[in-house]
Amino acid sequence: MNEVQLLVGGRDLAAMDGAVFERRNPVSGEVATRAAAATAADARAAADAAAEAFPTWSALGPGARRAALGRAAELLEARTGEVVERMMAETGATAPWAGFNAHLAAEMLRDAAALTTQVGGEVVPSDRPNTLIVTVRQPAGVVLGIAPWNAPVILGVRALASPLACGNTVVLKSSETCPATHRLLGEVLRDAGLPKGAVNVVSSAPSDAASVVKALIAHPAVRRVNFTGSTRTGRTVAEMAATHLKPVLLELGGKAPLVVLDDADLDQAVAATVFSAFANQGQICMSAERVVVDETVADAFADRLAKRARALPAGDPRRNDVVLGSLVSPEAARRLEELVADAVARGARCLAGGRVRGTIMEATVLDGVTPGMRLYAEESFGPVVCVVRVRGVEEAIRVANDTEYGLSSSVFGRDLTRALSVARRIEAGMCHINGPTVHDEAQMPFGGMKASGHGRFGGRAALDEFTELRTITVATAPLAYPF
Repeated sequence: MNEVQLLVGGRDLAAMDGAVFERRNPVSGEVATRAAAATAADARAAADAAAEAFPTWSALGPGARRAALGRAAELLEARTGEVVERMMAETGATAPWAGFNAHLAAEMLRDAAALTTQVGGEVVPSDRPNTLIVTVRQPAGVVLGIAPWNAPVILGVRALASPLACGNTVVLKSSETCPATHRLLGEVLRDAGLPKGAVNVVSSAPSDAASVVKALIAHPAVRRVNFTGSTRTGRTVAEMAATHLKPVLLELGGKAPLVVLDDADLDQAVAATVFSAFANQGQICMSAERVVVDETVADAFADRLAKRARALPAGDPRRNDVVLGSLVSPEAARRLEELVADAVARGARCLAGGRVRGTIMEATVLDGVTPGMRLYAEESFGPVVCVVRVRGVEEAIRVANDTEYGLSSSVFGRDLTRALSVARRIEAGMCHINGPTVHDEAQMPFGGMKASGHGRFGGRAALDEFTELRTITVATAPLAYPF
């Protein structure tokens, strides 16, 4: 069992009132983590520490920030074994998924390190004689990052790395589901030599999360907020931030469509669907939840997909022979059972899986899913993929867009010109042609549309989110005035 304290001002601290909460292993039910349960006062202390560290960190040159973030990447990779242990215990993740989290998060730190020298500006032409106009980007201040449990190292680092590269200091509000995993990120950055208070990590009991987040957003030193999580909670965070006129970057839910056109390479489309739908038990915001298939190839596609799904082993993630590990909670398992039962009762055909044992669910394929079924519209966030049959390109586009979400998507077709035309008409922040819906790289702009949020993480796009763009003019000679 991991004992987790708050990280505030570089120190390991208990909550002010001494309160703790427990996170249990979703498979065994054993206590995985006992963590400090912060109060609003603890949250304000963390923001104070970040504000105190801001002048030092923001004044460092890009080389010093780059070196520190590079060291953090090396330290994180060196602790991959701990990442695996903590993620497996807290979230039921498999070892390969946890290891990939550590790998991609280290790459994100390296990309952020490279970003330090790109926080620049430009010269803007002036119509006024003897006047120079320049724009500069400056760090905004304290950034609040709120990260989820499903890819905790990737998404936790994403909440921290770009803001730090831009010269901001940060407070990470860790997920109540994986406080030990998120706490490790703070340790890595502290050990990499960042000033005390540049990175702070606050954990809270589920019942106190709203008050802790509210206190952090309201703190006058907090100038930016980034949140990754459910659309429902994202709306609440956005409302809180709007009250204080603070910009917020939101990366929310998804219901990613994977479109299979009539000329698609079916083996490639099936392989991409299996990866996109069942990686991390389908608990990824980019997971392919709806496969929109042209009716001329639907039978062949569904047969091949079901065969591949039935071959995927599911079980205790502590075993090395499973592809699908545990769902995050018994409640998630029960909800998925309800969604599958509703679809089958309304006419869908279960071609593979459908069975749940505790928090372990088999890879599940449902064919003939229609708008009258809950699974058609609701984000399942589990190892369930729906096959929706359509007639022609126009109906495929309509069905792909028939969702409130718009994060990731894919199109499969051999005619690349036509596939690109379809991709341009899908209402999603990302579309991958002949590739999986689950695709993220450190340097890639990442974000969604519609109920999947707004703003972009990743690469140079993050500069817009985590800096203030200022205009400075210089009179290069005495100016003439009309009065």
